[in-house]
Amino acid sequence: MTEKPRVVLFAATLFMAGCAAGGDDTPTDASAPATVGDAQFEFTEIVPGVYQARGVGDLVVGSNAAVVVNDADVLLVDSHITPAAANRLLEELRTLTDRPVRYVANTHWHFDHAHGNQVYPPDVEIISHEATRAVIASGGSISGRSYESFIGALPGRIAAMEAALDTMSDAAGRAELEETLEQQRVYYAQTQEVIPTAPNTTLSERLTLHRGDREIRFLFFGRGHTDGDVVVHLPGDGVLITGDLMTAGIPYMGDGFVEEWIDTLEHLKALEFDWIVPGHGQAYQDRGRITHVQDYFRDFLAQGRALHSAGVPAEAAAARIDMTAHAEHFEGVSGPGVSPVAVLRLFELLDADQ
Repeated sequence: MTEKPRVVLFAATLFMAGCAAGGDDTPTDASAPATVGDAQFEFTEIVPGVYQARGVGDLVVGSNAAVVVNDADVLLVDSHITPAAANRLLEELRTLTDRPVRYVANTHWHFDHAHGNQVYPPDVEIISHEATRAVIASGGSISGRSYESFIGALPGRIAAMEAALDTMSDAAGRAELEETLEQQRVYYAQTQEVIPTAPNTTLSERLTLHRGDREIRFLFFGRGHTDGDVVVHLPGDGVLITGDLMTAGIPYMGDGFVEEWIDTLEHLKALEFDWIVPGHGQAYQDRGRITHVQDYFRDFLAQGRALHSAGVPAEAAAARIDMTAHAEHFEGVSGPGVSPVAVLRLFELLDADQ
């Protein structure tokens, strides 16, 4: 029995090259273009005026967004993967409030968090770390390993589906594949509309907004998931919006700085908050997850270093690294083997240190 062709869907592969085979934090956002009239976002109120927006329809959104409704305006955290996704969020945001979006934050430069920037007019402040602006301004969000794996590979996946369609005789399977193929064609067309738009407001370590009675802190504690990860802390609301420094599972490590990431997460523990709103997955209140991720990273780093020192190639090392000791805390970790992309990135860093 073979797997259905739908396994080639974008949602099944977006950031699947994280840390653990089957255990990384693969987004569950749907993978097809929106059908007019269908709700594409679910808004969950975390505390009064602060919402998590998660993709629940057919539109590719890539990541979560956070919505902070202030007395006179709105802050959106992360602008999604395409202009189509960003515009749809703005449209559905009207179900929550008619206050204008005046601020947008990019927690980091990955395409699924920043490629909606272009839909905002110049008077909207788009806030990020200096490193994030530099990467987007230089074209780094539309190049490199991660982009090529997930967006650059789309034409090849589409071609593979077209070839498979020519050989299929099963009517039900053919109809499903035809639907998936059309969805992917439309999605790819949406990615081609992206004009990388760099943030117009940056910080090096800290920036604070005061909107009415609400204090909004943008904080950089060091490198982690990328070289410019910013968290958004709402101290009066007890909310920490983390981007992909913390997700619902094991964060993607393909552009990460694993050893520094451990230290960066330690700074989060000093903040006062009740809720973590992650870049992927549902919001949660278990602060202990920060320690679980740190422990995972320490173990991954130790095993990876040993195999690197022994001269084991990255792909072979990925098959040998065993993270099952952490299975209790990360659903899907069931046996040896982690993502080769995570190990390749680790080996790059270790090679650079030599």
